[in-house]
Order: sequence, then structure tokens, then C-alpha cells
Amino acid sequence: MEHADLDALVDRISNETPIDELMIRRLKKRRLALRDFISRLEAQLDPQEPA
Repeated sequence: MEHADLDALVDRISNETPIDELMIRRLKKRRLALRDFISRLEAQLDPQEPA
């Protein structure tokens, strides 16, 4: 949910003028970190070998 919120926020801020590039870069970095975290959690849930 936080990832989706950040995604929407990045889109909304990108359309504003003037654009705060530093804030957008930080939000995108946080969004990427969350996506990586979600991927790691999903990998832990999936069994490595078929049962």
C-alpha cells in the first residue's frame, strides 16, 4: 500500500511546476527500496523446491 501511495505521489508531484527534483529522486529511491523489500518477502514465501 505504501508503494502505491508513493507511486501516486511521484506522479502528482511530477506534474506540478516548479518540480522539486531532489524530492522526486528521494521518493523514487524510497519506492524502489519498498519494491525490493516486497520482492524479498515474496521470495521467502515461495518454496525454493517443489514439495
